[in-house]
Amino acid sequence: MDAIWATLLLGITLGFGAGISPGPLLTLVVTTTLARGFGAGLRVAMAPILTDVPIVALVLLTLKMLPAGVLAIFSVAGGIFVAYLGVDTLRSASTATLFAQTDEAGSQDLLRGVLVNVLSPHPWLFWIGVGGPLLLTAWGHSPANGLAFLLGFYGLLVGSKIILAWAVGRGRHRLNTQWYRRLLYAGGLLLVGMGVLLLFQASR
Repeated sequence: MDAIWATLLLGITLGFGAGISPGPLLTLVVTTTLARGFGAGLRVAMAPILTDVPIVALVLLTLKMLPAGVLAIFSVAGGIFVAYLGVDTLRSASTATLFAQTDEAGSQDLLRGVLVNVLSPHPWLFWIGVGGPLLLTAWGHSPANGLAFLLGFYGLLVGSKIILAWAVGRGRHRLNTQWYRRLLYAGGLLLVGMGVLLLFQASR
């Protein structure tokens, strides 16, 4: 039982660190929440639950055997897509209103989150270098240990983003239109910068 609690704590710690670390998905959660409210940000925040299942399965099956070129391809595709989202945010910022319809692009919110997460090299690199070996070790002790690690990790990875979306969603109603547009511009520029950074990393 002590081992299970220790594994759970390890998953919680890693999940919290990954959940609040700046990255394309976190930025998309914030900008989407600003644009359409908490419900839209919530849908984006849930993306890892959908995308990480095939990522984790593939990594566990081919751990240490995945060609380096595959990650480079994901980095390039992810960089281009994240930069596109940033440009799209910048284009819409000048005419954005504070009280856009929350469910206007419901299915697209989740789809964008899924694409950002699956095309980003970050979850791949994490599961190849850190999460995969830890999960295999935990599962080797017992399936309960492995499940405890996954529960702790995803509970905090997704939960921290949901809390952030909730906080931003509440705060957006206190913004005036000018500051709202400024925040969208800042988020758009940040997304473009992250896209360029992903492309730079892929070229190294």
